[in-house]
Amino acid sequence: MRSLEINFQNRSGLNLSARLELPITRPAQQFAIFAHCFTCGKNARAATLISRELTRYGFGVLRFDFTGLGLSEGEFGDTDFTSNISDLEAAADFLAKGYKAPTLLVGHSLGGTAALHAAKRIDTIHSVCTIGAPFEAKHVLHQFEDSREEIETKKISEVKIGGRPFNIGVQFINDVESQKTVDFLPKLKKPLLIMHSPQDEIVNIDNAAEIYTAAHHPKSFITLDGANHLLTDKDDAAYAAKMIGAWVTRYLTIEEEQKEPTENVTVQLGDNGFTTEISAGKHVFLADEPESVGGNELGPTPYQFLNASLGTCTAMTLKMYADRKGWPLEKVKVELNHNKTHIKDSSNPEDKGSKVDVFKRKMTLEGDLNHEQLEKLRSIADKCPVHRTLTETEVRVETEISE
Repeated sequence: MRSLEINFQNRSGLNLSARLELPITRPAQQFAIFAHCFTCGKNARAATLISRELTRYGFGVLRFDFTGLGLSEGEFGDTDFTSNISDLEAAADFLAKGYKAPTLLVGHSLGGTAALHAAKRIDTIHSVCTIGAPFEAKHVLHQFEDSREEIETKKISEVKIGGRPFNIGVQFINDVESQKTVDFLPKLKKPLLIMHSPQDEIVNIDNAAEIYTAAHHPKSFITLDGANHLLTDKDDAAYAAKMIGAWVTRYLTIEEEQKEPTENVTVQLGDNGFTTEISAGKHVFLADEPESVGGNELGPTPYQFLNASLGTCTAMTLKMYADRKGWPLEKVKVELNHNKTHIKDSSNPEDKGSKVDVFKRKMTLEGDLNHEQLEKLRSIADKCPVHRTLTETEVRVETEISE
């Protein structure tokens, strides 16, 4: 993905810090806004992974710090739930003027509740997803209930949320208590995906049931079993991201780019680590490196793709041959690994020709095949085009630089 650092103004004229994630090799066809959890920020793991995953489905995704949080201007103590909704409207205005009006809102925790409220005020929003969201905004008050009397007395007071200090004003309390999701949700009638963990200790899963019961169809629920409220485990956040991407394509059309059939592949590096987007015909996918070497681990490594190329070509070639012969080959499984091995007795181990690339290929062939057929299929595997490219031909890479 391409990640742009931007700022836009909210309706009070304050600059909000944002990041816009865009597909690398094609223009974004739809735009989404991500609303982060209460007192979190745009760089929370869930916000980052979900935004980037949606770019694989053709979305541009805007994630930003609400007023008074992160790098955004303003004082958090002067904000309330209504101002969060207003910030989402300002984000929609920004996209509509500079890019394309957003069609999807994704909200985490209180950001999910805000997304529901904003969806009824932003006409272009077609679909909404909530993650660990409370049914009513006032649910958040339990996080500083012990300080409520002091806040109401002093009009503003410092409280600790998640171990960090925040100023909470009495207008925030009054505002969240006045907001009633139940009053409008049955009439919203926009596709809704509700995601929640049964083990959520911050927002009980009963809130998901209340949202689901109140909402009009079409509505869907996906459990995030085993996840905590903030989705701090990378695997949990990645799972949520993939489920949102799969769900939203049911309701928002992403047109396939019409291309002539070709063997050409376009590869473009993103703006974060080594994450690289690959466009092959109408298919788009990611390559990456492990986090241990500075990657984001969002896709296979280059050598894993090389192994996959040999493996898929092997399997397809065997299937084609068996079908032509009428042999009962029912299943093909190919396992591969690659390494570089020193040629025996090499006197100059650092020379270019002192090492050989070795692909170890293990094939499992299922079906009522006799010994002669299995042996023939073993030899046919060596005739697959990728195998022959790697072993029988001189390979040259001709490079030019576009200016």
